Amino acid sequence: MPIYEYRCNRCNKEFSALFLKPKEISKVRCKYCDSRNLTKLISSFSVHQTEESRLSNFDTSRPRGDEFYKDSRNVGLWAKKRMKEMGVDLGSKMDEIVEKGRTGKILDEYNK
Repeated sequence: MPIYEYRCNRCNKEFSALFLKPKEISKVRCKYCDSRNLTKLISSFSVHQTEESRLSNFDTSRPRGDEFYKDSRNVGLWAKKRMKEMGVDLGSKMDEIVEKGRTGKILDEYNK
């Protein structure tokens, strides 16, 4: 089931279209003005990285903006990388601590 992106040459708006059947692709029309005068766009894509590759590419010395810290996974990544740089290996225990911190469950232990 491909998703294609188009720009309408008539109204100049961009939109995505999901196709369940190959024959539907040739019948695509603009969502906004119903024109068939469309240009297919090159879609952006993302690549999934393993945690190990994220750790190896992560630079702990680079300053981070507020957006970085809004994603709790980044805080755990930073902590793991710093510990690795310092030669500390907590193994699976570190993963457990980071996950508890990321989800807020670590506070449950201290509030008992």
